[in-house]
Amino acid sequence: MITCMYMLTDFMYKKLKQARYKLLEDRMYFGEIPGLKGVWASAKNLEDCRAELQEVLEDWLLLKIKTGDRVQGLSIKVGQRQFVRHA
Repeated sequence: MITCMYMLTDFMYKKLKQARYKLLEDRMYFGEIPGLKGVWASAKNLEDCRAELQEVLEDWLLLKIKTGDRVQGLSIKVGQRQFVRHA
């Protein structure tokens, strides 16, 4: 189980490093992770935007695991409670 948690944490860390942020005209920050459809956030400051984006990524990943959807970079086997990292 610890290995599974490490792999999820590692996956999330790598994806959050790929995040792109921009300051919009209304002075709100917008952040997204390229390649992960629907994983975006906005907030009044950059720190809050980063925190919100991490929360959205966590929710997105849990939903993918629950529904058995494919996540590029992870092989999810819910019934066996295994996560396999792909190179």
